[in-house]
Amino acid sequence: MSPMPAFRELIAEAKRSAVHLELRDTYFSNPRFEAWQRGERVAWADRASWWGSFEDSIADAVARGVTVRRARVVSEPVTEYIRWEHYVTRGNVEAGELVRWLPRSRTSDLLLPGNDFWLFDDSLIRVHHFSGDGESVEDELLDDPELIRVCATAFERIWERAIPHDQYETK
Repeated sequence: MSPMPAFRELIAEAKRSAVHLELRDTYFSNPRFEAWQRGERVAWADRASWWGSFEDSIADAVARGVTVRRARVVSEPVTEYIRWEHYVTRGNVEAGELVRWLPRSRTSDLLLPGNDFWLFDDSLIRVHHFSGDGESVEDELLDDPELIRVCATAFERIWERAIPHDQYETK
């Protein structure tokens, strides 16, 4: 399948569900992370200063009845990047996303996919490939039923065990 549709298009076509699994402890650096490292914080009361097209896409999907869930598997103690992600996850939650965190130490008996992914309506999966330093290399859009079954099952097992965002404390 190609060319790769933008995330905004994929989430706009979702009818029931969109789940995102994140498995890395660090991703590519970006200006928002770098600003946070310098001590800058989000002005949460000024929604216009942080709300963007991603949050619009999530909020639109949720308003249509799509359940959007994100699970993050993290090593503890967490990296600085994960500490920042935990901080900015408030925006995801305000957009309507449900987010949970699972310490990697609680996954030894789980079979985890090798890559991060978004799964839409249990029928289309966008697999993310990263380099060792967290840079995005490429994405694949696949509809293989067996891959989708394996990834959906893994996500649900992680989700059942994971800690809701408002209860998880970075260590």
